Amino acid sequence: MDYKLRKAEPRDVPDILRMVKELAKYEGMEEHVKLTEKQLLEDGFGDIPFYHCVLAEVQGESSTDDPKVVGFAMYYFSYDTWVGKEICLEDFYVMEEYRGKGIGSDILRNLSDLANMNGCVEIKFVVAEDNKETIEFYKRRGAQDLSQTEGWRLYIFPKDSLLKMATQTEE
Repeated sequence: MDYKLRKAEPRDVPDILRMVKELAKYEGMEEHVKLTEKQLLEDGFGDIPFYHCVLAEVQGESSTDDPKVVGFAMYYFSYDTWVGKEICLEDFYVMEEYRGKGIGSDILRNLSDLANMNGCVEIKFVVAEDNKETIEFYKRRGAQDLSQTEGWRLYIFPKDSLLKMATQTEE
């Protein structure tokens, strides 16, 4: 099957949001997606991009059809004070009917090339514990589970906590 990978452009925002929602549905968390196309446009294609995307697309049914986005990886650059530059993989998804065709592997290869070209030492990501298929996909490619080997846990400060902390005074 012919497909190509390319960097996302502002015109791709509707497809990016569609993929985010499809991934959330796959994970059983569709109701948690609150992003809008406007936010994605501003956050990814404004003066300071907060994310980047690699898209996988296939040609439509006929040569006159527009290509169809069938997979994506959303990532951003970060910095780890122990090791240096890294890529944080926020979302990674290939539509079910296109899995097993090498698209996911090519997306990861593309991100690995990008990491190497930018001097990044690692790609970090989070996977739901019950997503065994995806965990095995990553492990086959050399991913290490830090929650088991190092005991790290992921925490967040949700919006209400941020607001509360910002308005508190030191006692």
